[in-house]
Amino acid sequence: MKTGHDLMGLIKFAGREEWRPHFEEVLGEHFGPAGEEFELDFEGIGQALDDQWAMILWGCAFEDFLTRSVGSDKTNLVDVYLKRRGWRETAPAKAYMKALRTSVMSLYEVSEIAAGESFLARDLIRGGDPIRVSERTATKTLKPWDRIAARIVPVGDSRILAGGLLPFSSGASSMLLKGIAKATKKKGARGSQPLDDERLRRAAPLFTIAWLFDALPRAVGAVQPALQNSDGEEVVFHEVRFPLTAGATPGDIVARLDAVSGLQRENDSFWNWLRGSVQKRPPAKASKAVSWNVTMENGATVLGNVELKGGVLTLSVNSANRARRGKAMLSDALGKLVRSPLTEIQTIEQMRRSSKRAVGTVSELPVEDATAVVHAVLEKHYRNTLDEPVGMLGDKSPRAASASKGGRIKVAAWLKYLENNSAAHVDPKDPMATYDFAWIWRELGIEDLRR
Repeated sequence: MKTGHDLMGLIKFAGREEWRPHFEEVLGEHFGPAGEEFELDFEGIGQALDDQWAMILWGCAFEDFLTRSVGSDKTNLVDVYLKRRGWRETAPAKAYMKALRTSVMSLYEVSEIAAGESFLARDLIRGGDPIRVSERTATKTLKPWDRIAARIVPVGDSRILAGGLLPFSSGASSMLLKGIAKATKKKGARGSQPLDDERLRRAAPLFTIAWLFDALPRAVGAVQPALQNSDGEEVVFHEVRFPLTAGATPGDIVARLDAVSGLQRENDSFWNWLRGSVQKRPPAKASKAVSWNVTMENGATVLGNVELKGGVLTLSVNSANRARRGKAMLSDALGKLVRSPLTEIQTIEQMRRSSKRAVGTVSELPVEDATAVVHAVLEKHYRNTLDEPVGMLGDKSPRAASASKGGRIKVAAWLKYLENNSAAHVDPKDPMATYDFAWIWRELGIEDLRR
C-alpha cells in the first residue's frame, strides 16, 4: 500500500520522453558547476560522496523540478500527473504532491529539538518567527543551532520536511547566503530588498551547488589551501616568553610598553601589536592560499599580542618573521628588565595533534571524572574569554560587544557557533558535548536571543 508521501508514480511519470530533457536541464543546473570544478560527472560525484548523499542530492533537484513550469506551453509535472494519473493516488499523496508543487527551499537554523517528535526551524533567508516542524528520524541526529537546507511543507495541521534535506556547515552557509543575495538582487534595486518566495524558488540550484563545493573537497581529498598572514608569510604560531629579571615590577614593564610605537594597550596586562599606518605592498599570494588576518574595529592589522602574566611577558604571533621582529622590538624596549626569551613554535597540524592527545588523556578517566575536569576547564576558559578580544566579534570582547544591539546579535551567533560545535561530538555523553552554555547567555544578558 502506498504511503502518504510516496512519489514513485510521479518519479516514473517524470521519466517519460516529454519530461526527461527538462529534468536533465535541472540536474545540470544543480550538479554542473561542481562537476566542472572537480571534473566529475553525476556518477563520479556519487562515488566521491556515497549512495545516500547522491540520492538526497538527486531528490533536491527533483523537488526543484516539481515547482517548475517547462516547455513552450509552460506545463508543470505535478499538474499534468494529477490530471492524468491522480485517480491512482491516495488523498494524502495528492495533498503532498500539491504542497511540493508550491514549496520553497530555504536555509533553517534548528533549535528546541524534541527527539522523535519535532524541532523549531528559523528561516535564515526570509526571516520571521521560528516554526514547529513535525519530524521523527532527523530529530535523532540534529543538534541545537544546526543549519539545514530543506523544504518545509504543510500537511494537514502540521508542517513536515520534504525528502531533500542537506546539513550546512558555517562555511557553506556563508557561501550560500552570498550567492543567493547576488543571484536574487533585482536590477536597479538599491540596498537590501525583501526576498519573495518566487525569487527564492528560482535560486534552488544554489543550495546544491554550495553544499557540493563545501563537501566535495573533503570527499575527494583535495589539498588543503596554504594559510598565510597579511604579509604573505606561512602561518606558524610562535610564543616568545620573556621571564622578568629579579626586581622588575609590572609597573616598570607597563611603562616601557606603553611607550612603544605600535603597541596599543587593552587593559593592565594585554597589548595589541598593530601595523603602522604605512602599508607595504602585499606580496604575491601563493596558489590557493587562504589569508589569516586579524584586524581591529578601525581596520588596523593586528600583528600579534603581548601579555604580562605571572612574572612572564609573552609575545604571540603567527609567523617566524613577526616573531623575529617582535622579539627585537621588546628586547630593545625592555632591556635589562627581562631575561633571554624562550620561543615555542607550533604548526597548525601540530596544534591539531596536541589537541587530540589532550582529549585522549581525559577520555581515559571515568566518565564522571572526565566530565568534571573538562567542564571546569571550559568554564575557566570561557570566563576569561568574556573579557578578551574575539575575532568573530570584530576583535571586541563578548562583554563589550553585548552592550550594543548589533553586538548582541553577533554575540548570539558566536555562542550558537560554540554550542553547535560542542554538541557535534559523535558520543552524546562526551564531556565536550554535555557542557551547558546557558550561564554565558545569562551572564551577558542575551537569553532572549537563544531561540
